[in-house]
Amino acid sequence: MREIGINMTCDEGLRTVEYIQRAAAHGFNTLFTDLPDPKHAELIANTLASCGMRYETIHAPFSHINDIWLQGEGGDAMFAELMSTVDRCRQVEVPIAVIHLSSGKTPPPISDVGYGRYTRLVEHAAKQGVKIAFENQRKPEYLEWAFRIFRNAPHVGFCYDCGHEGCFTPGVQFMPLYGDKLLCTHVHDNDCLQDHDLHMLPFDGRIDFGRVARQIRESGYKGPLTLEIHAQNSGKYDFMTMQIFLERAAMAIKRFRSMVDF
Repeated sequence: MREIGINMTCDEGLRTVEYIQRAAAHGFNTLFTDLPDPKHAELIANTLASCGMRYETIHAPFSHINDIWLQGEGGDAMFAELMSTVDRCRQVEVPIAVIHLSSGKTPPPISDVGYGRYTRLVEHAAKQGVKIAFENQRKPEYLEWAFRIFRNAPHVGFCYDCGHEGCFTPGVQFMPLYGDKLLCTHVHDNDCLQDHDLHMLPFDGRIDFGRVARQIRESGYKGPLTLEIHAQNSGKYDFMTMQIFLERAAMAIKRFRSMVDF
């Protein structure tokens, strides 16, 4: 049966070990995190292994990702954070680093300096045995650029975020374009209003999960179906304990799995 996964970023009020143990108890097989420090990365990896789970991806920082396209200290610092993500993946044997290419409605234009940094990142990842998964955001042209530039890099692929698709790029469907490059998924729901990136549980919003399931199935992707959910963003789950939220999350992603793998 296909694996199901969940993110670590909805663990408000829970210690790392307890959160992973609860996720495992609800049937989750994989987990992804933001970039942890080296000691925390070891704790996560060891706890996952002890619970029979797998550390699927590490999501690179993106708070100032637009600096990557600009000369100067900000861009150099952002590049160092991306390189650190690859190194952390290598440290704890995580196969995939998830990377953003831009942020917001008015990112800087694609530039030679950005091209140079992403080229060095992709080359470094190849040497470390780590795959790079570029994630869809507001500006599809950056994703098109990356897959054109790195079309001959077998370790570069796609992280499909159906929630971002629904609220950031209405009318654009990414799976028909890049489904053959799919390395990992971020599954969540929203109300499909512009910039309402709510990260709700699947089936609690307006995304057409029948269409999403069909496109994933048709791509031939056999990897995990992984939630990227947040209990606080939408206000819908404020009354729930984290235990109940995780129960609901497991039910939702298992329902979605049945749609993909029927």
